Amino acid sequence: MESSVTNASSPNRALVADPDPVRHAETVAALAAAGFLVRSAHDAGSLAAALESEPSDVLVVDNDLREFLPRNVGPVLLMLNPEEELDVAALEAWAIADFAYRAQPPAFRAYRALVLVARAAERTRRRSEAESLRESLRKVSAAIRSTIDPGRIARHLVDGIGEALGAEHVWFTTFPDTRVAQVSAEWNAPGLVPGVLPSELTDDIATFELAERLWAEAEVQPLPKRAPAGRPGGAGALGGAGAPSASVVVPVGEGDLVLGVIWIARPDTAQEWTRAEIGLIQHVSGNLAYGLMQSHLIGAQQQVMYKLQELDQAKTDFLTTVNHELRTPLTSITAYLDMIRSGAGGPLPAGVGRMVDVISRNAERLRRLIEDMLTVSHRDTSGDLQLSRVNVGTLLRLVVSTLQPLADSRSLSLTVMHAPGTMTVQADEAKLEQVFANIISNAIKFTPDGGHVAVSSGIASDPGTVPSVVVRVEDTGVGIPETEIDQVFTRFFRASNASTAAIPGSGLGLAIAHDIVERHSGRLDVESALGVGTTVSVRLPLDTES
Repeated sequence: MESSVTNASSPNRALVADPDPVRHAETVAALAAAGFLVRSAHDAGSLAAALESEPSDVLVVDNDLREFLPRNVGPVLLMLNPEEELDVAALEAWAIADFAYRAQPPAFRAYRALVLVARAAERTRRRSEAESLRESLRKVSAAIRSTIDPGRIARHLVDGIGEALGAEHVWFTTFPDTRVAQVSAEWNAPGLVPGVLPSELTDDIATFELAERLWAEAEVQPLPKRAPAGRPGGAGALGGAGAPSASVVVPVGEGDLVLGVIWIARPDTAQEWTRAEIGLIQHVSGNLAYGLMQSHLIGAQQQVMYKLQELDQAKTDFLTTVNHELRTPLTSITAYLDMIRSGAGGPLPAGVGRMVDVISRNAERLRRLIEDMLTVSHRDTSGDLQLSRVNVGTLLRLVVSTLQPLADSRSLSLTVMHAPGTMTVQADEAKLEQVFANIISNAIKFTPDGGHVAVSSGIASDPGTVPSVVVRVEDTGVGIPETEIDQVFTRFFRASNASTAAIPGSGLGLAIAHDIVERHSGRLDVESALGVGTTVSVRLPLDTES
């Protein structure tokens, strides 16, 4: 017989359904004497009405009315005769159910009803505890996923599991593996000194073999209860023989390989480990493995990123230093060229003037290259743009006039055509001049002698978009291979045919122009056909203010 059952603080509600009036009255009286609030039903109709009206803590139902009970109602105490067939399937459908013989005393029915109520309360309690545990361990998993620091991940695990399971000790460690960081963590309940590891976990090789076997079998290892340890005055540090109370070993792994192990010890008064608890712990261990692997992967990526940043900074520092060292002698060269041209050294012999012009053009070319390198070295820290209203037509005429001698030296036709009217944009004039100078000088450089470079500008106004100023630079040059067009904005990139033809250049012009145009909320596009020519388009928002 069940252990003694005590009445709840509030009265239990019972529904008695029995077509026999005498037996019905006896059952009602016995239940009332046991502290139940009792309602009655005598047939299928009154039973259905009673079930609809309000819930009951227990139903005492005669077997003749059994078929009128719905599924998942209960608890149910079924009354029948010994010779009647017991419908086990019906009992299972009602979840919590029992039976009593009609000939047994009414007091026995009342006792069995109390047992059923207690069983239902215990079931509700266990469900509530399971849901509370599930929510606590869900928070542990969320905490694990919230960080990429392996130490914090391990800390979240042992603290969360220890508190959620009411444990005495929790210990976790990873095994040497290239996929995860080497990390260990321990949690001890308040008032307890560190627990003593069970003998199964005191040897590294034995621990790994145990975890590997458990992982391969998708199991955990409950350890037998042993003499308590880890309490004040106990053994002290992890690593000795023996283990406190009931404990369990849970493997942590991914795929076919085990990554670590968790040891959880609970008080010796705790119940045995339930399948629900083990399942939830295994779920957390899965999140733990994923979190540790992601942490290690992201950490490795960050190290690579930091190294690349260091290399990029070293490159920037180098370019800055080289630029400074080049600018000083170049300034002296251009100053003496200006003095020679002004006649400070006397009249120039015949033909020397042309030589000076060549030197001057190449000095200017070197100056632009130095400026480009300086721009690249500071492109990430170049500060704000100095915006003002810039007349695009005027700026283009200035750039073209500066580059006309270079075109003439190559027997190139360099033309400019503007749409009627004034076209202005809000821009940093010096940087915008650099954009057009880079693009047009590129067109001249990559166009064979006797070719043509055409510069044009106009206003584009597509439906639903802001009007833009569009500058196009078209050349009849060597063109760019189709497979390489997407790379032309990459710093130091040079098309393969340019390298083959030994056309000089640094691969910085378009990269710098693209960066400056984007900072002006504009767009730079390149269209090219190998052996036919290239068209570069710059689109900038039109300044519509008067």
